[in-house]
Amino acid sequence: MAPPLEPHPSGVVIRVKARPGARRNGFAGIHADALRIDVTAAPEKGKANEVIIALLAEAFHVAKSQIELISSPANAQKRFLLAGLTMAAAEQCLAALIEQSS
Repeated sequence: MAPPLEPHPSGVVIRVKARPGARRNGFAGIHADALRIDVTAAPEKGKANEVIIALLAEAFHVAKSQIELISSPANAQKRFLLAGLTMAAAEQCLAALIEQSS
């Protein structure tokens, strides 16, 4: 299974599998080469995407303004750019998330 991170000239891209309408907000491990994120928000008018951005900002220690949805805003499979983040820092944060969610 490939990690959900890939380098980008502006930082790191993370692949996300969103699950809106969940019981709680949180990370649910790696599934199909993507970080699965459960959100309570409905998948309408970008509400779930806003919650995902807030969760990613907290987990990867970046400002919400440094996170940009770069593909699939209306699809469960998404890609977010974490601007200004190095691969090493992203991998360290991801490892901590995986450990917490297992």
